[in-house]
Amino acid sequence: MTPFRSGIVGLVGRPNTGKSSLLNRLLGQKLAIVSPRAQTTRHLLTGVLNSAHCQMAFVDSPGFQTRHRNLLNRSLNRRAGEAARDADVVAFVLEALQFDAADRAALARVPADRPMVAVLNKVDRVRSASSLLPFVARVARERAFDAIVPVSAATGRNVPELLRVLRSLLPEGPPLYPAEQLTDRDERFFAAELLREKLFRMLADELPYSCEVMVDSFSEDGRMRRIDATLWVEREAHKPIVLGSGGAMLKRISTEARKDMERLFGGKVFLQVWVKVKRGWSEDERLLRQLGYA
Repeated sequence: MTPFRSGIVGLVGRPNTGKSSLLNRLLGQKLAIVSPRAQTTRHLLTGVLNSAHCQMAFVDSPGFQTRHRNLLNRSLNRRAGEAARDADVVAFVLEALQFDAADRAALARVPADRPMVAVLNKVDRVRSASSLLPFVARVARERAFDAIVPVSAATGRNVPELLRVLRSLLPEGPPLYPAEQLTDRDERFFAAELLREKLFRMLADELPYSCEVMVDSFSEDGRMRRIDATLWVEREAHKPIVLGSGGAMLKRISTEARKDMERLFGGKVFLQVWVKVKRGWSEDERLLRQLGYA
């Protein structure tokens, strides 16, 4: 009889290696927000994948940062460290053909006693397969990985092999979550995340890193969700960027976020969004705790 295996797989690495995109590909649906900007991920997010003989709880994490610019950055690094320490298996996500000081610093934070797979993501961008072999050998010299698996989160290439390898490293045991549970987060969390994703995607060139979303109220009336949210920026000069001419940009951000919420929640959403200046929020410990960072 095939033994049942279950456990936590921590997706860790430096920023912008595609951890969130990989989580979505592994689950077969979008759960984590993604954007071209580094450090889009700010929270730990668990996505549960069930099969006949296995349950994997994937934990997406912020990228390890080498620059601790403020309290928020230090908090994100703590979250990333938790994902590595609490995992039964670590999936260390790299960008194919790239291993630099930031990757090495992130790898140094992973406990040496954890089973670990090096996941070489973005192989769809590698022009020649032959160029990947020397890189695999180079990665193998950095740590005694249990396996090195090239994949593409964008196309799904070799993802079944990655799942097979991860399953083989998980301990035998019963499921950690009910079969019907997809994630450990609630709809309020995803409402804030989807708004932040639109901010980053639509204002990638203009908007600074120091912006945040707070859901002020979230209520359900039958299948209708009523959501009030605030977009925080740190400077007065940033507010008109988010608003746009005549409020057009804020309307676009809100509309696109609302459509995604309705798809995810399976019902209508009435969304109201305001933009406010909150100076120094990324250094405010009380506020960060309220947002779930500290």
